[in-house]
Amino acid sequence: MQPTTSQSSFHETVPSTGQVAYFSMEIAIEPAMPTYAGGLGVLAGDTLRSAADLGVSMAAFTLLHRKGYFQQHLDPVGMQTEEVQPWNPADFCTEEPARVTVSIEGRVVTLRAWRYDLKGSFGHVVPIYLLDTDLEGNSGWDRGLTDHLYGGDTNYRLQQEIVLGMGGVRMAHALGLHVNVYHMNEGHAALLTLALLESQLGGGPEGAAAETDIEAVRRKCVFTTHTPVQAGHDRFSTEQAIRILGADRTARLEKLECFRDGLQNMTLLALRFSRYANGVAMQHGKVSRAMFPEFSIGSITNGVHAPTWIGDPVQRMLDEHIPEWRRDNLYLRNTIDVPVAEILAAHARAKEELLAEVGSRTGLVLNPKVLTLGFARRAATYKRATLLFTDPERLKEIAAKAGGLQILYAGKAHPQDEPGKALIRQVVAEAAKLSNNDLRIVYLENYAWQLGAQLTAGVDVWVNTPRRPYEASGTSGMKAAMNGVPSLSILDGWWIEGCIEGVTGWAIEDGANDHEEAQSLYAKLEKAVVPLYLDAREKWARLMRTTLAFNGSYFNTNRMVKQYIRNAYYPERLAEPAKVEEAAYAD
Repeated sequence: MQPTTSQSSFHETVPSTGQVAYFSMEIAIEPAMPTYAGGLGVLAGDTLRSAADLGVSMAAFTLLHRKGYFQQHLDPVGMQTEEVQPWNPADFCTEEPARVTVSIEGRVVTLRAWRYDLKGSFGHVVPIYLLDTDLEGNSGWDRGLTDHLYGGDTNYRLQQEIVLGMGGVRMAHALGLHVNVYHMNEGHAALLTLALLESQLGGGPEGAAAETDIEAVRRKCVFTTHTPVQAGHDRFSTEQAIRILGADRTARLEKLECFRDGLQNMTLLALRFSRYANGVAMQHGKVSRAMFPEFSIGSITNGVHAPTWIGDPVQRMLDEHIPEWRRDNLYLRNTIDVPVAEILAAHARAKEELLAEVGSRTGLVLNPKVLTLGFARRAATYKRATLLFTDPERLKEIAAKAGGLQILYAGKAHPQDEPGKALIRQVVAEAAKLSNNDLRIVYLENYAWQLGAQLTAGVDVWVNTPRRPYEASGTSGMKAAMNGVPSLSILDGWWIEGCIEGVTGWAIEDGANDHEEAQSLYAKLEKAVVPLYLDAREKWARLMRTTLAFNGSYFNTNRMVKQYIRNAYYPERLAEPAKVEEAAYAD
C-alpha cells in the first residue's frame, strides 16, 4: 500500500514487510475499557494511537484484565477502598480462533486473544491483541490469571508475565503475523526473549544456546525501561523461578546472568537480549546507565497523543488557525501566531468545563476567575503530594494575596500501597484544616482517563513535586502543555528538557531537603505565578501560547514514534537513502 497524501510527511524508515510487535502489561485503549492503571498504560495507548496515525505497521499484545484495575472510593477522611471493574470484551473486541499454550508450574495453560482494531486519524489500523486465559480446560486458578491488572502477589505477577511474554510470542506466530521487531515496554514482557530463544533452538526449554542463537534473538528485540529505582524492577526468587518457570528455564536464565543479588531480574533479561534499550527522558537515560553500567542505554523522551489530550476548546482554536497540526504535531509550533485573546477564551471554556465537573462530583462551587492549581498522579510517596503544605501559614498568605487560590488533587494508590493510601488521607486532612474563604483544596476520587483530560486542560498551572531522581519521565505535565497550561515543577524527568523559565513555566529549585524545595515552590508562586496571573493577563496569555508552541510541538508521541522507528526499530534504513522513498505503510 502506497502512503496516502495524509501520511506522506512520514516517508522515512518503515519497511514494506514485517511488523513491530509492541508488548505492554497495560494499555489505555479507550476510557470504557479498564485495561490500564496509570502512566505506563496511557503512554502505551498514546504510542499505538500515533503509530496508527502515522501508518506504522505494528501490532500490540497485552493482557485482557477482565476485572480491570480498580474503581477508587474515598470516604470523608480520605480512606480509600477499591471495587473491581468487570467489563465484557465482546462489547469492544473480536475473539480470534487461534489458541496457544504456555507452561506454568508444570501445568499446560491455554490462551486465546481478543482483537481490538485501533484506527488512526487517516484510517490505518493497529490491532491490539488482549490475551485471555478464561477458557474451559484451564483450572479455576489459571482462568483468573488475566483477571486483575497488578493484582495478587509476586507469584501471580510472574505467572502473568509468562502469559504476556511467552504466550504473546506464540500467539503472534499462531495469528500469522510477520514480526521483525519485538518492543518490550518495561520488563513485564521480558520473557518473550525466552520464547524467541526456544523457538530459535527448535522449541522447549532444553538445549544449549550458542552465542549465535542469542544474537539472532537480540537482533529482533528492543526494550524501554521506565523505572529509575532498583526496587521498582520486577524481581523473583530462585525458588519462584524454579517452581513457576521450571528448573531448566531457570538454569538457562542463571547461565545468561539474568540474576542479580540472588533474584531473577526481568530488566536484566530484557537488556541482555536487546540490541537497543532506552530510558524515557534524557535524565532517565543517565540514571538507567548508572543502574546497569554494563549495558548501552539511550533515551527517547516520552510524549502524549495530541488529539487525545488537547481539550475540545483548544482543538477548535487550532483547527481554525493551524489545521495541519492533526497530521503533523510539529505544526503546533505555529501556535506562536495565534491571537492571545483566543488562547484565553479557549482556556476559559476548558476551565468552566472542569469546574462544572468538580461541582457535579462534590457539590462545591469554585470560582473560574481564581488561580487554580492541579496536582493529579498516582499516589506514591516519592511524588510528595503534601509538599505544598510544608508551611501552611505561608500558603494561606499566598492565597489571600492572590485574591483566592484553588488546588485540585486526584490520584489512586495501589491497593497494597499503605503509605500511598496514608498520603491520600493526609492530603484530605490538610485540605479540611486549611480550606477557608481564600484557599479551597479538593481531592477528587477515581482519577482516570477522562478526569485526567479535564484537569490537564482546565487548571491554570500544573504542579509536580517528585523527589529526584525518581521521576522517570512524567506525562501529565505534557498533557497540560498541550492545552497551554504551564508547569511549576521539580527539575526531574521530562521537565529538565521542557522547562524554559517564565516561557513554558517555572522550575522549583533543587534543595537539600523538602523544606528548602517547598520554600522555592512558595517563592515561585508568590513572586512569579500570582503577579503574572493577577496583573498581566496579556503576558499570561503569551506564556500559555509559548507553552503550547514550544512544548506541545515536541513532547508528543507523533515525534516519539518517529524516533523509535529511526533509532530503535530500523536504524539501518537511515543508511539506505534509496529505500527511504520506497518505504510503505503496509497493513
